[in-house]
Amino acid sequence: MTDPQQVRPEVVDTIFAVLKGADPAELPADATREEKDAAKDRYLSEVVAERSKRDRQAQAWELLLTRGYDEPPTWQRLFDDLSPEALQELGTLYDALPAGAQEEYARRFGIPSAV
Repeated sequence: MTDPQQVRPEVVDTIFAVLKGADPAELPADATREEKDAAKDRYLSEVVAERSKRDRQAQAWELLLTRGYDEPPTWQRLFDDLSPEALQELGTLYDALPAGAQEEYARRFGIPSAV
């Protein structure tokens, strides 16, 4: 019998995978309440982190797309059209920027030290 205080990482990983969409048939029948709680906590922490990142990505896009363009703009053009305040704020959102915007930001200002 498993000690109820012992949390087996492989069981937590399996439960976590099921919470993310894996086949529920893979759930171990002998999973303890502690293992289920650990997997649930890990899942909820990841959901909160993903939501925060999505919010930051949306904020970054709002800053980047300040006006309409007749033709799809380049990253350079988008950055050229931004106010100094928007550029400064983008630095705080660097990790949430799309890859092309990160490259343009780094080319102009370097990678922010907080990243």
